[in-house]
Amino acid sequence: MSSSLRLLYVEDDAALGLILSEQLSDVPGWGVDWISNGKDAAEAAKKNTYDVAVLDVMLPGMDGFSLAKVLREKAPKMPILFLTARDAQQDVLQGLSQGDDYMSKPFSTEELLLRIRNLVKRSMSGQESKEPARYELGQYSFDYHNFLLVHAQGEERRLTEREGKLLHYLCQQSQALIRREDLLQAVWGKTDYFTGRSMDVFISKLRKYVSADPRIKIQVVHGIGFEFIRP
Repeated sequence: MSSSLRLLYVEDDAALGLILSEQLSDVPGWGVDWISNGKDAAEAAKKNTYDVAVLDVMLPGMDGFSLAKVLREKAPKMPILFLTARDAQQDVLQGLSQGDDYMSKPFSTEELLLRIRNLVKRSMSGQESKEPARYELGQYSFDYHNFLLVHAQGEERRLTEREGKLLHYLCQQSQALIRREDLLQAVWGKTDYFTGRSMDVFISKLRKYVSADPRIKIQVVHGIGFEFIRP
């Protein structure tokens, strides 16, 4: 993720807006513009460039859905997350059709931060023109599009979709510290206890699949997450 991220936060509740904008600004490398009026936010978006937008739906001046259309006109690929008390199915569906994610109030700040991080990561990875379809992992070759793991001696293993997505994420983050919560959110879409236990099982499976090459390691970093080491 970029070390310089500019976020547009639009919320008309003064107390919530002040608290959350300060929490978002406390994230290293994040700059936050908090605006309480939809129409004013639309004007700000015309003058400034943002990396991600977090929008309430019920706003004075211009509602969040209409504001999202304005933002999309200038920056079609900018991630938009709706953060609102409106949780009717119709509102959720409209939010997901016009934005990239939708959270209902009340919400967990930690979960919101994870969702924003993953939206930006996906946006940035989608802009990569040289994202490989095949990864060379020592004695193995991983064909991500077909979820196929091939050993140099010809042995092939067709991974499940979840196994393939997990290995793909590890390949993208190889040689770097991978936060457990980020990995869960990126591959499973949630970070609860039972999903975490499921991930541990999948990690063990991947270790066995690549065990013929001792240079490939999925190391646990206690209290943080994992590190994927490959030749």
